[in-house]
Amino acid sequence: MQPKLMAFSGLPGTGKTTLARALAKRLGALYLRIDTIEEAIKHSELKVTGAEDAGYLAACDLAVDNLRIGLDVVTDCVNPIALSRAMFQAAAGKAEAALVNIEVICSDEMEHRRRVEHRHRTDKSEYQPDWEAVIRREYEPWQEDVIRVDTAQEDSQGQLDKLLTRLEALK
Repeated sequence: MQPKLMAFSGLPGTGKTTLARALAKRLGALYLRIDTIEEAIKHSELKVTGAEDAGYLAACDLAVDNLRIGLDVVTDCVNPIALSRAMFQAAAGKAEAALVNIEVICSDEMEHRRRVEHRHRTDKSEYQPDWEAVIRREYEPWQEDVIRVDTAQEDSQGQLDKLLTRLEALK
């Protein structure tokens, strides 16, 4: 069976990390979180300050390595622009894997804002965007096919179940 690269996208606070982690765990897939890679680069002895492109490049190369040995890969990132999305397309192509784009949104603006303003940091990141930074963030509409998950509609288990059903239908 052809491995899948499941590339998540969405603004901070939509619930994409919760859903991406749950999906990777359920599938036994490799989980790659771009924020984790970027933070490691920033905290290295190299003293890199802008690690965004390096984080995406590293994640794509790690994805290719793991797809080539038959593992499914879940990437967790904002993935906001055509350039970053093309990187995942190229990685899937290199590994002869299927690419599944998954966009996570929260259609309830008040709930989205509440999540951003009250979320707890579970990593060592020094940066936590506030609501103004989230709504000002560059985020291009998708032009390609994408599975869209609205986290305002139901609990995380229900979202995961629906996503699994949609992924199963792709086989």
